[in-house]
Amino acid sequence: MNPERIRELLFLGENQDIEFKSQCKNFSVIGQVIGSFLNSPSGGYIVCGVDNKGKITGIEEPDIITKTLEQNIQKGLSPKALVSVQIQEVEGKALIVIEIPAGKDLPYAFQDSIYIRDGHTTLKANIDTIRDMVLRKQVGPERWERRFSSADLNTDIDINEIFSTINAATKTGRLQFRNADNPFLVLEDLSASKYGRLTNGGDVLFTINPSLRNPQTRVRCAYFTKELSDDTYRDMKSFEGALVPLLEDVYGFIQRNTPTSSKFKESDLRRHDTSLYPPEAIREGLINAFAHRDYSNYSGGIAVHIYSNRLEIWNSGKFLEGVTPSSLMTGHISILRNPDIAHILYLREFMEKVGRGVVLIQKACAERGLPPPRWTEDDQGVTLTFFAPEVTPEVTPEVTPEVTPEVKRLLRVLDNEMSRQELQVLLGLKDEGHFREAYLLPAIDKKLIERTIPEKPRSRMQKYRLTKFGRSLTPDDR
Repeated sequence: MNPERIRELLFLGENQDIEFKSQCKNFSVIGQVIGSFLNSPSGGYIVCGVDNKGKITGIEEPDIITKTLEQNIQKGLSPKALVSVQIQEVEGKALIVIEIPAGKDLPYAFQDSIYIRDGHTTLKANIDTIRDMVLRKQVGPERWERRFSSADLNTDIDINEIFSTINAATKTGRLQFRNADNPFLVLEDLSASKYGRLTNGGDVLFTINPSLRNPQTRVRCAYFTKELSDDTYRDMKSFEGALVPLLEDVYGFIQRNTPTSSKFKESDLRRHDTSLYPPEAIREGLINAFAHRDYSNYSGGIAVHIYSNRLEIWNSGKFLEGVTPSSLMTGHISILRNPDIAHILYLREFMEKVGRGVVLIQKACAERGLPPPRWTEDDQGVTLTFFAPEVTPEVTPEVTPEVTPEVKRLLRVLDNEMSRQELQVLLGLKDEGHFREAYLLPAIDKKLIERTIPEKPRSRMQKYRLTKFGRSLTPDDR
């Protein structure tokens, strides 16, 4: 199996730096590579259980190795950072996938040494490189989550949230605390406080009511009977509180106001209720909104709007530099806007996949037979839209060609120019032959899409885009 195919199966971004390791017992070597990715502008992946020729060797006892690996990485890494370690199965063999977003607290050191990337190689940084990193850090403004909050450590703290984080991190072994019985030291270990004062990030995560100091942390939810302009709703609430309980309250609102379908299986007399939208996709979408929103915008926030035909999750803050809807769909790892908050969500087992969450949202919707979700950006923020199952539209034969449901699905996910591999990932299809016969070739025959390199149909650089005719179709016709 070639490395590109492994990348595909693991939903790893096409443009991300990836390093394969046949084993990952040498924690020192793995830690050096992680440090170099943290110090790089785009982060990267390490896949353990694959040799440099793309042969899948697998990892024995992956659960034990993963736990030990996480403990050693966090112990040797300074400052602490979000590094996601997950077990994935390919061809019946376990692989360990390590996701490393680019860090915001440069320079990062592992075991007191600083490493950088030079192409696909990890090198020890020289003194000039380190000096440049330090100077750049001094010039950049301190991010919002690291600034001091006016919250009182003695009266405003939600002690239950601190111990819930301790219990989760201890259970998974993702972080070892200096003294787990001392909540104030724990907050320092989590970069949620310093010098005896709570940070804004710590306020959002660990106080009883952070909205008293930060009203933008409230979440507005509404279930409309028609469109927003109709101003008629069945349910509307404003939620506030510490981040994790707040997230759960919002998720409960969506579940409560989202229709379910009921089925009886031939072999089971019990009724099986299924939510309109995949629960795992909704949770991932909410977690992304809470982790990546711009908290510094005091007029911003998060809003959830439920309609009969769609669900919208909006958060303040535009896409970070270098991130586009297309790159999101292919497992893009970016610089995290709120790495401290994201790290707590990871320790609490909410944010498991840093760069692949969006791809998994797409996959969950495709498996449910739903239209692909859509990410859009405006001056105020980013909106994730989930669409309800389609009702077959009335088609005007002389305007719209008769196309199969497969071709319609392809037209909906095709954005700008995309490769065959990207399209298959978004559609949740593994069989290349089936994709070509049922999706790609019929769309080309109907002149709805075209090749970017028509003179070389089999070129490895080949991509596909909508034709002028394909772009002229209305959303309902696609």
